[in-house]
Amino acid sequence: MASTAFGYTMQATSAAWLMATLSPSPLMVALVQTASTLPSLLFALVAGGMADIVDRRRMLLVTHALLFVAAATLALATYAQLIGPASLLLLVFLTGLGFTFSMPAQQAMLGDLVPHAELMAAVNLGSVAANASRAIAPAVAGTIATFVGTGSVFLTSAVSLGGMVYAVWSIRLTPHGRPALAEKLFSSIQSGLRFARHSPPTRAFIVRTFIFCLFGSSLFALLPIVARDNLGLGAGGFGLLFGSFGAGAVFGAFSLTRLLPELSLNTRVNGAIVMFCSAITLLGNTTMLAVAIGASLFAGLAWVSILSGLFSGALSWSPSWVRARVVATNLLVLQAGLATGSLLWGWLASASHIGTALTASAAGLLLTTILTRRVRVSYGQERDVSTRVSMPDLIIAIEPHPRDGPVLIQCEYSIARENCAAFLSTVAALEPVRRRNGAENWQVFRDLGNDSCFYERFVVASWGEYTRLRTRITVVDHELQERVVALQLPGVPIRISRLIAVNADFAASWEASAQGE
Repeated sequence: MASTAFGYTMQATSAAWLMATLSPSPLMVALVQTASTLPSLLFALVAGGMADIVDRRRMLLVTHALLFVAAATLALATYAQLIGPASLLLLVFLTGLGFTFSMPAQQAMLGDLVPHAELMAAVNLGSVAANASRAIAPAVAGTIATFVGTGSVFLTSAVSLGGMVYAVWSIRLTPHGRPALAEKLFSSIQSGLRFARHSPPTRAFIVRTFIFCLFGSSLFALLPIVARDNLGLGAGGFGLLFGSFGAGAVFGAFSLTRLLPELSLNTRVNGAIVMFCSAITLLGNTTMLAVAIGASLFAGLAWVSILSGLFSGALSWSPSWVRARVVATNLLVLQAGLATGSLLWGWLASASHIGTALTASAAGLLLTTILTRRVRVSYGQERDVSTRVSMPDLIIAIEPHPRDGPVLIQCEYSIARENCAAFLSTVAALEPVRRRNGAENWQVFRDLGNDSCFYERFVVASWGEYTRLRTRITVVDHELQERVVALQLPGVPIRISRLIAVNADFAASWEASAQGE
């Protein structure tokens, strides 16, 4: 994952600088980042859905082959001086397309490569390495561009991405257990969006990621213009600024958490946001190289601290069945913020001044962070995402077809009068659990003829989706269900009914069966 992020970011950064030499417009330079992020806006959800239902190794081979071809073509076109603004944007778009489809599969495949007990440590390490690679790559790109040329940067990127093709080809995975009733692509996308909608921790990370990327995108969109116009630098100076950014990112990636272990994730992210805003404000309003280098260093430290924390935190709340879709959703949100922000800050810099645009983005980020202070982020625990829960076997007369449905699940509870309030508050907490695991609607009913009788009812789209719902229950979900069960009248079993919709096909088959008898 780090190698992919390194090659992709090195290419995207150099493309921005190349556009700055091809066109004097800040808007055209900002469009490079838009072209790089647009594929995620269009296809991230599809990529996440595919990564959770297809062979991830094969998917990674195809995507990295695309990345390699796009990078190699860009290198050859630059060497031959055939590259123009339009062709540059097209090749950057194709690179972004390969990156969009590779990232969810890479992250989700960690579960196939490491033991379950080490998964979250691997997720954290992968997130740190990827974000550090994204920060270091521009410095390496600037150095290569200074001494060898921009075409060599693209060639180096192609070599890095080509190496990943060989690395993925060499991986031999133990087949992991997928549901017997695999999801289709559209259903997979729907269930991923449903999970994000009904998972409060996931929603919090989505909001915080979008806000940061919307305003923080000003740095990457305008740094080439800062180097060229404010500081009067060439490719070497641009590489020096990004080198400082990368140095700060390395320090933030591997040292900040150890230095401040007592701070919560939410506090670390907020503190890094304040640092980032101060750094980009200073960067946009100075003409002194030493000050710009220092500001870039602190911006890099803050950038990697924020994004690696938000990314690994989001994954820490994601069960294995939806992990690639959570990666894709966060990638979509991240790239949406970067693409939208790039256009916004590029336009503002063109209409006013670079310093004005960077200061405005810093002020906006601080203001929205204050306004959304109740949207807190934290790390999940292993039990929050573990689906190692034994469910009782289904006892049914006839096995429906996976596409049959919808299915109505009804749980009948008998609750003592003194426990009614506790029951209603506890069972209400089941609603988001049912919904994010597959239920389309959910409701609790009270029997008007028996004030101790309650019915929990929820509908699932199909029998196949219901069988998948049962495999998605986490340890925490199960513990919540047990708290509801504990309020049941002693000695009275909970009656569970599973009802499936009857349609014309069912009626015809039933009549044929009756005639056969």
